[in-house]
Amino acid sequence: MTVAIHAVNLTRRFGDLVAVDHISFDIEQGEIFGLLGPNGAGKTTTLSMLSTMLEPTSGTATVMGIDVTKDQDGVRKAIGIVFQDQSLDEELTAWENMDFHGRLYRIPKGTREQRIDELLKLVELFDRRNDIVKTFSGGMRRRLEIARGLLHHPAVLFLDEPTLGLDPQTRNHLWKYIEDLAQEKNITIILTTHYMEEADRLCNRIAIIDHGKIIALDTPAKLKDSIGGDVVTIKSPDTGKIAAAFAVPWINRIETHDGEVILTLQNAEQHLSMIVTRLNDEQIPITSISVHKPTLEDVFLSFTGKTIREEDISRKDAMRMHFRMMRH
Repeated sequence: MTVAIHAVNLTRRFGDLVAVDHISFDIEQGEIFGLLGPNGAGKTTTLSMLSTMLEPTSGTATVMGIDVTKDQDGVRKAIGIVFQDQSLDEELTAWENMDFHGRLYRIPKGTREQRIDELLKLVELFDRRNDIVKTFSGGMRRRLEIARGLLHHPAVLFLDEPTLGLDPQTRNHLWKYIEDLAQEKNITIILTTHYMEEADRLCNRIAIIDHGKIIALDTPAKLKDSIGGDVVTIKSPDTGKIAAAFAVPWINRIETHDGEVILTLQNAEQHLSMIVTRLNDEQIPITSISVHKPTLEDVFLSFTGKTIREEDISRKDAMRMHFRMMRH
């Protein structure tokens, strides 16, 4: 397989803050590759370096064999990008937004107009091509941005939180477009997300990023298999006693988190009655007990000891503290 993106010890610092910390990975051509992690983990910064919007502090990266620092124009010709924040001109029509973008890439008029029509049909916006963008819904705007990013036939497409803020139905609609692009056009797609379901459904492989480091990288299935079995979550006011009671060979892993004990074991349903009996024998009070197959949220919790939601809250608290200090 052809390597579309090759990164070695890629690092970006902002003063004393290390936003991306010596990460290395390869992405194959035609692959959907996900960067999964909480806000502030370094996902967008990584994308910004690969798309030449930020220069790496150290390390190297190539896109389709082109060095991101030595030939930025070459990289930009090879990629399309859909930003996290909207970058459409709301006062122009869908067709005019596409046409303006095509002119920037100096696509000949005949070719440009043909591609615009094809792409607007692809994202089901051809019938709205002459409507002003400010009349579009959030999902329609995202579809238009994806179409615009494909106008110059890029080999690699960067999607930064492509479904952020969209309703579940629209999100599912966009997922179908993204899957089709990779399969039918052989476009390499790199997306950042903090939606577990999005990463699980779309990505051939996922790099989980936390505090600027890649803490796990594999297929969604193998990441979930790394947990070591099914997950049993027990809520109880006495988590310490539960952890001690289940230090037994048939439990693969025990973790205590936020008033819960999380047990990982094979064939949890078959052991559930045994677990309940043991809790009763030890006279351990329980609030609830549940069983589920491993998710990427479980993987993140296993590697970091926190959920992504908690990471987001802690970062928001840190930002609030920073702004308070700036006022004084």
